[in-house]
Amino acid sequence: MDTGDRLLTPGEVAALFRVDPKTVTRWAAAGRIGSIRTPGGHRRFRESEVRALLEGEGAAVVEEMREDDANNRPRNAGPQNPGQGYGPPNGLR
Repeated sequence: MDTGDRLLTPGEVAALFRVDPKTVTRWAAAGRIGSIRTPGGHRRFRESEVRALLEGEGAAVVEEMREDDANNRPRNAGPQNPGQGYGPPNGLR
């Protein structure tokens, strides 16, 4: 079924939402935004669905998605053994 709807890449969607492309991928994986997989396994998004999210009530949904994603994003804890995670091995400093 071809509706003639343009398909957007994660980078194009990210630019519209002003988020990182990885955020768009997380939203798709969580089912918050519909996506289509290409034969090569890449995600594509229907432009009409993306535009609908950006307009009207979708604006509040988008803000909620941003906040939820920021609250649940894993943080880099850094090296587990401070002072030993960086630099040359065997204490050669």
